[in-house]
Amino acid sequence: MFPLYVFLFFLASLQSHAVTIGPVSDLIVANGDVCPDGFTRSAVLAGGTNPGPTIMAQKGDTFKINVTNKLSNESMLTGTSIHWHGIFQHHSNQMDGTAFVTQCPIAPGHSFLYEFNAGDQVGTYWYHSHYGDQYCDGLRGPLIIYDPHDPYRSLYDIDDESTIITLMDWYNIPSPQVQEPAVPDSVLINSVGRYDGGPDVPFAVIDVQPRKRYRFRLVNMACKPNYIFSIDGHNLTIIEVDGQYVKPLIVDSIQIYAGQRYSFILETNQTVDNYWVHVHPELGTNATAILRYAGSPNADPKNRTTLNSAALNETNLHPLSPLSSRLLQEPDIKLDLVLGFNSTTFDFFINGVYYTSPSVPVLLQILSGAMTAADLAPNGTVYVLPRNKVIEISFNTDIIAGDPHPFHLHGHSFIVVRSAGSSGYNYVDPVMRDTVSAGSSGDYATIRFITDNPGPWFLHCHINWHLTEGLAIVFAEAPEDVAASQPVNDAWKQLCPIFNRLPQQHFPSVD
Repeated sequence: MFPLYVFLFFLASLQSHAVTIGPVSDLIVANGDVCPDGFTRSAVLAGGTNPGPTIMAQKGDTFKINVTNKLSNESMLTGTSIHWHGIFQHHSNQMDGTAFVTQCPIAPGHSFLYEFNAGDQVGTYWYHSHYGDQYCDGLRGPLIIYDPHDPYRSLYDIDDESTIITLMDWYNIPSPQVQEPAVPDSVLINSVGRYDGGPDVPFAVIDVQPRKRYRFRLVNMACKPNYIFSIDGHNLTIIEVDGQYVKPLIVDSIQIYAGQRYSFILETNQTVDNYWVHVHPELGTNATAILRYAGSPNADPKNRTTLNSAALNETNLHPLSPLSSRLLQEPDIKLDLVLGFNSTTFDFFINGVYYTSPSVPVLLQILSGAMTAADLAPNGTVYVLPRNKVIEISFNTDIIAGDPHPFHLHGHSFIVVRSAGSSGYNYVDPVMRDTVSAGSSGDYATIRFITDNPGPWFLHCHINWHLTEGLAIVFAEAPEDVAASQPVNDAWKQLCPIFNRLPQQHFPSVD
């Protein structure tokens, strides 16, 4: 019976990895049983799979994703929202999908059409629930925007759904029952993993042809861990970081934080064989998959692991195209964000204030006339920024709990003028991205962006447990311009009245 169970599980995992949809699609969010690591549990699924289907689009496409909420399992959140991670949402802040910042959650039995255009954005993105810890229960998936004028197109032969590698943590209990320090039960590579003491679930297999060049897209969709990724016997040539082209950088391992993405070119120029793919989390159990050359046996690889000698250093990443000269000059506004932690309550805070979701979304507050930090809730965690200014943010990590903390900024990319772990500043050609490590205790990381996108935008730790424990702020960017630049539709206006009629969900404390 056991071998049949594993076989059926493996077929299901292959089916999940192969599902793709276009930019105009229906996406049903519903509960369903999954067993990615051999343990069966109910999850929150987009399109019936874990992770959800890959959304594939071309540069300039308009996205029209109609999300229908069919959730019913009360052991998890039953409202939902979907954030399109890395998409700037110019003139469509109301489509950013951030619960209680840009919208109220979609109630069970209701739908909402996310309609937006990504403009000139291309590259590797992803989508996930942005309501509580819900994406830790499964609601997440890749989003790829292909570039018909990719400057690196001549350097690779294959770039399709088979070259997407997703990494995520998995918990064998619903997210409301996960206790700090939230140690995952398993690491999933392309939706397949193993937990300690569990069955020997077949490893995920990445099939390749010999003597080809592949563009792989690596996405960390975890709720917590960062991972060190490597493939035995192969170099990885990085060409894209968080949707931004970079000058080619050859490495043999990539440390990737929650929310980050990398494209790398891999040449299948080794002996036809099987090779281990390694994914080492900073906590929990290591994971492996198999890179399998066509013509090699259906067998586990030999143990040929060698020490990685060319690990990725973020300071070695440089943009392919010149940056705006404004970003490289003296900033208009400097903000020092001190990250703190209360070890008694397990709450995180920024500049002494804990973030908690307001009852009225920040966007709706702005549209109702609130324009100052004093008028906007949650009080003390909304920072008003003027339009068309260069903002410099320095993360001062004054805590050891749960570090390093990866911070993601909605609505923008930013340059990283000082990377975590480095004491130097780069005002010439720093990497541009949308998610950055703030470093360990005593460390600094410094970023810059231009306020060219009116609206409320979240800045938060992408360790989702830390976000829900307070490690976030909201930038209210040019609030006086929001009504004109970010028009909302009637369906958006109905989200809050419908959601507010629902009984509040309460989960037993697990502290």
